[in-house]
Amino acid sequence: MAHLSIIGTGNMGQAIAAVAGRGGHTVQLLGSDAAATPVAGDIVVLAVPYPAVASVVAERGASLAGKVVVDITNPLNFQTFDSLTVPADSSATAEIAAALPQSKVVKAFNTTFASTLATGKVGDLTTTVLIAGDDTDAKTALADIVTSGGLNAIDAGSLKRARELEAIGFVQITLAAGSKIAWTGGFGVVAG
Repeated sequence: MAHLSIIGTGNMGQAIAAVAGRGGHTVQLLGSDAAATPVAGDIVVLAVPYPAVASVVAERGASLAGKVVVDITNPLNFQTFDSLTVPADSSATAEIAAALPQSKVVKAFNTTFASTLATGKVGDLTTTVLIAGDDTDAKTALADIVTSGGLNAIDAGSLKRARELEAIGFVQITLAAGSKIAWTGGFGVVAG
């Protein structure tokens, strides 16, 4: 059994907590009012909007050393919905990994909406969480949490693949914001 700390209590934080709970894992939810509360989990999920990540890292960076840190952000321009806000050769996850060199940073959950995590379905398909990172053990630990919670997990490759996962998340969000797909839907993966 794993112990997660989720920084952020919004829809995504709540949905990830529910997935972990279904798998029998313990969860510590930390809201913005819990800055003084120590991070207890071995796996820490950053379930905050991308613009809030810098302050979370500044406040809690030292306490994240040695932990698996899961970045779920999509660094898009929420005013225009027309671009990602990180350099074309980078990703939000790469920036977080650079700021937390003693943590094992992975990208996950950014290509799913909270509703598909909560229901475990994208249409008729089981929700799939794509995971990217350079630490195999960190990815395996997160995949075990995801699958024990009833979802599918796919290793999407190294940390460099976070850029492509952020592009997928960007397209999905802009489609939903433009009412072309529902916020209760999204992309599904058929593995055959």
